[in-house]
Amino acid sequence: MTSASLIAAGVVLLTVIGIAYGGTFLLRVVNGGVPTNELQRSYFRAGHAHAGMLVTLGLVVLLLLGQADVPGWSYTLGLGVLYSAILMPAGFFLSVIGRDPERPNGLKALIWLGAASLVVGVGSAGIGLIVAGASG
Repeated sequence: MTSASLIAAGVVLLTVIGIAYGGTFLLRVVNGGVPTNELQRSYFRAGHAHAGMLVTLGLVVLLLLGQADVPGWSYTLGLGVLYSAILMPAGFFLSVIGRDPERPNGLKALIWLGAASLVVGVGSAGIGLIVAGASG
């Protein structure tokens, strides 16, 4: 793996500390320690679940791309999976902040940006790995 890949992996691993904190926050929400409405509880659960899953997927993609001789565009766009691990959970959490919101605010656009980043990242990584495998 390159130095840049190792740094990215280290930064991503450190974000797990934030995800763990988010888990304790979610426990306080579910146990009634933090006043929330049903919309907030649903979005907070979704944000926490997406964060954990996307960080794991992002690290796997990073490792796969680092081990294969993939085209540069595939590696660069494949990092979109890691961007989605930030964008989607941020959208879930930030779009329902405040006291008793009735619907998500405009920051829900981050969810869709994260989804687009995920699709581009996984698609590019997959194509790049196939190209590397076919040429090797």
